[in-house]
Amino acid sequence: MKDYKLNFNKYFKAFNIFSIALIIISVALLMFKGLNFGVDFKGGTLIELRATDKQITISQLRQSFLNMNLGDVTVKEFGKNNDFLIKFEKKENNNSDLIGQVKEDLTKFVGPGFNFRRVESVGPKVSTELLKSGVIAIGLSLAAMLIYIWIRFEWQFSIGAILALLHDVLLTLGVFSLFSFEINLSIVAAVLTIVGYSMNDTVVIFDRIRENLKKFSDINIFDLTNISINETLSRTIITSATTLLALVSIYIFGGQILKGFSLAMILGVIFGTYSSIYIASPILILLNVSQKTILKEDKD
Repeated sequence: MKDYKLNFNKYFKAFNIFSIALIIISVALLMFKGLNFGVDFKGGTLIELRATDKQITISQLRQSFLNMNLGDVTVKEFGKNNDFLIKFEKKENNNSDLIGQVKEDLTKFVGPGFNFRRVESVGPKVSTELLKSGVIAIGLSLAAMLIYIWIRFEWQFSIGAILALLHDVLLTLGVFSLFSFEINLSIVAAVLTIVGYSMNDTVVIFDRIRENLKKFSDINIFDLTNISINETLSRTIITSATTLLALVSIYIFGGQILKGFSLAMILGVIFGTYSSIYIASPILILLNVSQKTILKEDKD
């Protein structure tokens, strides 16, 4: 029974040290550099602009918006060469017809060759509430997962699952902080989806570990987790690979709006698959879970 194909646990200590180092770096980035919050959380105005006159350049647009005294302004190309995404701070002294004034000033600076395809405005109070709601949503989802695993399995399994989830979320946010990718509501949705995906992957392995613990009393937890991971490996690879194919396609062909969401999901699938094997399962080894533990919990 010990003739498993791949000896994952042989390297689990090295990978655990690697993961701890990545988590420390991610936490440091979040504390000292922070996240690049978008309009949804920071407050301000976002405009998606299409230039019908292809002679309008990004430098002309940037200078035009800077001349309007709108606060912090960012201008970048968006999709096609003649599409631009403009974000600017929404000051308290802005008039009620802000967009109308922007269109008028932009016509004066660069001419009439443009149209506004999308305009989004979020006030500071709303953005603060959205940020608070996003944090609460992630926290509640983690708590719900903890309770579910505790009821479904045993407390040792719930600790492994929650540590794996925290690992996935922190590393994903760490990457976004490192490269200053924008955090908006779609990224919060992606993080919540990551939590569900990672938990699903972990539960599949945990189910097999629990079944094998009941069947084989003479095999220690170190070897048994290896056996269980190998038995579920094909399912894990197929699920992760097909999910990644879809997400990579969305990232490449889905346009600028979906890039952040799809990137967060790609990172989450990779980290979730890794953590199910090298974070969640090794916790059971460290806590020395055995058949006696399972039988005792079932009896209780």
